[in-house]
Amino acid sequence: MASSTTVKIAEFRRLLSHAHSVLVLTGAGISAESGIPTFRGAGGLWRQFKATDLATQTAFARSPSLVWEFYHYRRELVRAKQPNK
Repeated sequence: MASSTTVKIAEFRRLLSHAHSVLVLTGAGISAESGIPTFRGAGGLWRQFKATDLATQTAFARSPSLVWEFYHYRRELVRAKQPNK
């Protein structure tokens, strides 16, 4: 007889295989295992930069090139990494 967990996993797989699209919400720090800096942890991005200087509409209005540079930096960090397991 299959365990409750096995049945639930099989049902999840069935639903997932028929899904048109999937959205996964995760908690903070999920990317740390892949070597991508977190925002608030040790060595986090907000320890080096102030969020209000880079991640707000006001920041973009004040200095769009700085904000674009920051997001480009983040994109390059992610592009160089592999997914974690």
